[in-house]
Amino acid sequence: MSELNAVNLAEKLGLFSDHWAPKVIGALNEYELKLVKVQGQFVWHAHPDTDELFLVLSGQLEIAMRDRTVTVCEGELFVVPKGVEHQPRAHQECHILLMEPRGVVNTGDTGGSMTAPNDVWI
Repeated sequence: MSELNAVNLAEKLGLFSDHWAPKVIGALNEYELKLVKVQGQFVWHAHPDTDELFLVLSGQLEIAMRDRTVTVCEGELFVVPKGVEHQPRAHQECHILLMEPRGVVNTGDTGGSMTAPNDVWI
């Protein structure tokens, strides 16, 4: 068994600068914990088989859905229910912790050029 250590989120966030490219920092049962930096607008997408948790560590995130937009501020979280089409966006850089099942693709059912590898550990 490998040695267990605390994960310093600020240190991990300092290891990358790209936006919309989640990095895995840990696992919990069949779920992965991912850090991501976001800025600008992401693609409309849905995850038909899973909910998606967004915990804002710094900044402010807007999550547009077809019937409303939710603003998630630093220290807040929001869960997008499975199957709900959504589009995250941030006017300024925002740091987020995601929790989702292993193997979930960031662009969900949409795909495209913003699809990031889902197995990048830092």
